[in-house]
Amino acid sequence: MYYLHVLALSLSVSLFAEASLPLVINTWPFRDATAAAWSALQRGASVLDAVEEGCMTCEREQCDGSVGYGGSPDETGETTLDAMIMNGDTMEVGAVADLRRVKSAISVARAVMEHTTHTLLAGEMASVFAQNMGFRAEDLTTNTSKSIFAKWLGQNCQPNFRKNVSPDPRSSCGPYKPSVEEMRRAEQNRTALDIHSHDTIGMVVVGPNRNVAAGTSTNGARHKVPGRVGDSPIAGAGSYADSTVGGAAATGDGDVMMRFLPSFLAVELMRGGMDPSGACKAALTRIKTYYPGFFGAVICANIQGEYGAACNRVPGFTQFSYMVSTPLTNSPLLKKVDCF
Repeated sequence: MYYLHVLALSLSVSLFAEASLPLVINTWPFRDATAAAWSALQRGASVLDAVEEGCMTCEREQCDGSVGYGGSPDETGETTLDAMIMNGDTMEVGAVADLRRVKSAISVARAVMEHTTHTLLAGEMASVFAQNMGFRAEDLTTNTSKSIFAKWLGQNCQPNFRKNVSPDPRSSCGPYKPSVEEMRRAEQNRTALDIHSHDTIGMVVVGPNRNVAAGTSTNGARHKVPGRVGDSPIAGAGSYADSTVGGAAATGDGDVMMRFLPSFLAVELMRGGMDPSGACKAALTRIKTYYPGFFGAVICANIQGEYGAACNRVPGFTQFSYMVSTPLTNSPLLKKVDCF
């Protein structure tokens, strides 16, 4: 009787896992992105296609002003894009950083993966590559990004990402030069940055055959130093996929989070048997040890169809929203998790 009970329980878990796949999970309440990825799967598309279509939808809709063209201008007023896509079957990655004049960053990232033996292309030559691959060059600036930039200049370039420079970056625009005096006063009375300037879309898709893909797309931190690359296009930082385990994706203060590869760590923790929610939380806990006040969140999913998320509690950010779609929901479902 005991063995029959165990067998029944095992079958129940197996059937539940099958019923929970395929699975789409993405950061933030970007419902249309989830719906696009889910629709792709229903048409029989690959998990890579689903990730690309989901992220493309956010790029096209300029999700929260932090994904795609026309948002997050840098110190010169230009919008540049970062993206990556990862194939969990082959462990291939394609990524672009500081991409200019091309709107579909996630598609250019996939072109890097499929048409080169490289992993990451950056800057002006990434844009040249994209155009050579047939992507159209067009202005990424909009009236909205122009307005954001003009307002920032009118506020003496506040907030910004400079430190240890002269003139004082807390009250003045550049050009800046290194300053020993500023180093002595560094990090005092820093202006808080808008957490919504970091709203990367990160997406993980687990297919019906338990194959996994992940991807990210963002226009980076608002008012960033030109040339800055955050965590989004870095494999293991922005996202990570392994079809023997699952996938994860991160969002938040990329300059801090990329130093800890939270997406890679979360996947490895799931490989060791940790549930997705626990893996997400543990990956963030390591960052909190060094940067307790950082802003960030991680989503995780395993090949059993289980998923979860975690976020770091900071003032103004006590709950994280993310989207999920499975056969049990059959449509995008908004989920929320309390930060710790």
